[in-house]
Amino acid sequence: PFQIINTFHINIQKMIFTRCLMSLTVLLVSPSRSSSFATTAAAFVNISKSSLVSTPKTTFLLQSSSTNQEPLCDDPKIVSQRVFETDKRPIILFDGVCNLCNGAVNLALDWDPKGKLRFSALQSNVGRALLEVNGRKNDDISSIVFVTSKGAYTKSDAVLKITEELTPLQFLPLKPLGVLGRYVVPKFLRDIIYDGVADNRYDLLGKQDYCRFDGDGEFDDRFVDDSLAVKKV
Repeated sequence: PFQIINTFHINIQKMIFTRCLMSLTVLLVSPSRSSSFATTAAAFVNISKSSLVSTPKTTFLLQSSSTNQEPLCDDPKIVSQRVFETDKRPIILFDGVCNLCNGAVNLALDWDPKGKLRFSALQSNVGRALLEVNGRKNDDISSIVFVTSKGAYTKSDAVLKITEELTPLQFLPLKPLGVLGRYVVPKFLRDIIYDGVADNRYDLLGKQDYCRFDGDGEFDDRFVDDSLAVKKV
């Protein structure tokens, strides 16, 4: 009986969390959320059909347009070293075709005025290299990943580590909330809720046929240059 009640409570929590997240994300990706963002936010790079590989869950990029004609570095450790060689800021690896994930990236850009975070699509060449060097399959897009020069966090841990870096309002950092969440709420419960949303993210808000790779204007330095994954001769 206890197990049945516990499962029921978990399902209720997942349902409430998902409903709240759906409402929040609709607001995030709404065209009226920020008129200026349309002209200054990161660009979306179209993916040609020939550069895609289909899998049961999604479609992922083999090479971005910036490196389509150049051989890639075959050592992910070298790519990781390049990424953090002159810039130690952590990197958020996100699903570049997911509307829900891109809405979250928009929010992180808005709530990180000091530019403490960088971004790269999980499907990008840099993203794939960082996944591999941190012990994950290079085509695994099942979780957001928070990557530092010392290691990586996934699922709810990644979300809370990102939260620690955000400041939605002046003098209102979210770091205490993020730290509290990691130590107070059990990881297994946090990950159950995370998985419930992540596994249904395409059903919630759909996905694009193109992938978000780089930025323009004021966001140039916020997206990792995918050419860092090119093989140097």
